[in-house]
Amino acid sequence: MANNIILSTDSYKHSHFLQYPPEARAISAYGESRTNGFADEVLFLGLQPFLIDYLGKPVSGADIEEAAELCAAHGVPFNREGWEAIVEDHGGYLPIEISALEEGSMVPTSVPLFQVVNTDPRMPWLTTFVETALLRAVWYPTTVATLSRKCKSVIAAGLERTSDDAAGQLPFKLHDFGARGVSSGESAALGGMAHLVNFSGTDTLEGILAARRYYGADMPGFSIPAAEHSTMTSWGREREEAAYENMLDSFEGGGALVAVVSDSYDLDHAVEKIWGENLRDKVLSRKGTLVVRPDSGDPVETPLRTLEKLWDLFGGSVNGKGFKVLDPHVRVIQGDGMNVDSIARLVKAVGDAGFAIDNIAFGMGGGLLQLVNRDTLRIAMKANAMQVEDGSWHDVSKKPATDPSKASKAGRQAVVEEGGKLVAKRLDEIDPAADQLKPVWRNGELLVRHSFDAVRERSWN
Repeated sequence: MANNIILSTDSYKHSHFLQYPPEARAISAYGESRTNGFADEVLFLGLQPFLIDYLGKPVSGADIEEAAELCAAHGVPFNREGWEAIVEDHGGYLPIEISALEEGSMVPTSVPLFQVVNTDPRMPWLTTFVETALLRAVWYPTTVATLSRKCKSVIAAGLERTSDDAAGQLPFKLHDFGARGVSSGESAALGGMAHLVNFSGTDTLEGILAARRYYGADMPGFSIPAAEHSTMTSWGREREEAAYENMLDSFEGGGALVAVVSDSYDLDHAVEKIWGENLRDKVLSRKGTLVVRPDSGDPVETPLRTLEKLWDLFGGSVNGKGFKVLDPHVRVIQGDGMNVDSIARLVKAVGDAGFAIDNIAFGMGGGLLQLVNRDTLRIAMKANAMQVEDGSWHDVSKKPATDPSKASKAGRQAVVEEGGKLVAKRLDEIDPAADQLKPVWRNGELLVRHSFDAVRERSWN
């Protein structure tokens, strides 16, 4: 569907140009993650794609006619005069300025991520008109990136405890299998891209495309040849061993990894009899690594049992921290049932059993890219100030008695660093030079363009 920004909003917002007081000349609004039960800080991401794809496309006369016809039939007012002025006087680009923190920043909750204000005094209604599309663009990749980073912190701690090469192991420890589990291709792109800020393993090609298109990435994610049940079971149960041997033969050499799902019939039989006996010599003679994938059963007990059986069958070594590392020809990946909690439990169980986290990788699908919503991080955008004819700003805020947690900030906002932490301040109470909400977009012009490498580096430092 083509992006008509006039229709990328809630229906009721089309009536708002008639609702602001007559003295209004500009409206300021900010977006933040309110205090929530999921994370104390969030990984800010996703504004730049919105600026490029949505605000970077000027409104046309055809867009106006499409919106006017739809609104008339739909039963809501239409601000034809305002939209025609945008086309005639601004070349179709919305006269707004957006200031934001640097993408990839780790931001405490209740600290503004961005702030929006209209630049044409005839259009105070425009600031909050873009709320729907802007929030939708930001909350999803920010939430997925934050979730992925929580997993990264858990895995990193396990590696620090058990591995001689924690930093080298970490980038490929959580693999994204979520493309089929999301609501749209755009979701796969934005969510898959968000995961790649934290890790380099993915099977979500749309995420790679998004990182390249919007942030100039070269190749931010990698994958390996891998089996699925359809390819393994097509051989039939009586030829299960032949199916596995074909995987070893087809993807041989160069130190390559190949992942083989091994629970189509009987995981323990596959590990002990096929991999550990019949094909053992072939596995050990290969130049690459076999990654055994359980895909059913308890998400902690099953992969740990598989790991222990592989140790008994293939052996390995003990690293400098005293933890067992499998022979380099075999590893395990667990993708079924993985979330932050089960990853934490599996990491602990593997370490407690005396194994290094080097031996295992984790995968997530819909749990990574789909089991989130705007309330996960309680991301919201609220008006905070109104400018009138004489240029002065007046506070705008809400403070509902029925839910104090939804109280909004009054006055134009700024973000400053205090004691190594970002905090929210009123803009009129600080030196503007200290404000970390920097203009990134103004009247159709992208003022700052973040690179994917910079976003990645920023998110972990």
